[in-house]
Amino acid sequence: MNSPLFDLDAPEPPAWVREGALTSGNYPYAKKMKRRAYEQELHQLQHELVKVLSWVQAREQRIVLLFEGRDAAGKGGAIKVVREYLNPRHARIVALAAPTERERGQWYFQRYVEELPARGEMVLFDRSWYNRAVVEPVMGFCTKAESESFLREAPDFERMLVRDGVYLFKFWLNIGREMQMLRFHERRHNPLKSWKISPVDMAAVGAWDEFSAARDKMLETTHTNYAPWYVVRANDKRRARLNLIRLVLQELPYDGKEPETIGKVDDQVIGAGAGFLRQKEAGPQPLET
Repeated sequence: MNSPLFDLDAPEPPAWVREGALTSGNYPYAKKMKRRAYEQELHQLQHELVKVLSWVQAREQRIVLLFEGRDAAGKGGAIKVVREYLNPRHARIVALAAPTERERGQWYFQRYVEELPARGEMVLFDRSWYNRAVVEPVMGFCTKAESESFLREAPDFERMLVRDGVYLFKFWLNIGREMQMLRFHERRHNPLKSWKISPVDMAAVGAWDEFSAARDKMLETTHTNYAPWYVVRANDKRRARLNLIRLVLQELPYDGKEPETIGKVDDQVIGAGAGFLRQKEAGPQPLET
């Protein structure tokens, strides 16, 4: 299986991919977070998430978390650690397949509305209605007019959700090009993960710049004060997951909240909107720790 950049069937990725993956896209850290520190912090944060879901059930709250990003950005892994110790009856994962013929004839948001939480539920979307902002227009699965219409309507749709009391979090997991290629290579050579690479993924690799432009337009158009986008720099999955969870915990007014346990969000890893992304992608050299 070949990508436009190198042969994924090769036993080892090229040196330029291995050496440049972590710091690609001006990622701020030159080394990954140590596993032991990560696991200790994650355990504490997951305990806080259990409190969140208890609060959601007791107070009949509704939470929606959207996870968007390029293929191999780490959406599935982030969702897994958020939901790992939560009751699956009240914390659901939604990963919709391609729309059916009937669904293509519906209002675009309709099939997503059916998956929104009832009182006492948290729903985590592994990709969401924002397919129409990035993947679909770049890959030719919708028309330019359909995508433009979506970008106009999405803020209104989300305003209705928030006004009705839904806590809405939108995360874009951002990775560098070399990191994406390294992860694709790892998937290709792992028999348990090779199913994750599809012809669409390979086509998307060749459309990197088009995806970047669509991403930027989406962030600019649909970032609002009531439903902001949070960009997570995800070359290091461990730092990405911890800071994503911290942000959610800081924003929610749940019972039994322990700010000292939550800690501070790393503003080198996560920030709001397209401005954060532009600033960091053109930022200084990576840190050593």
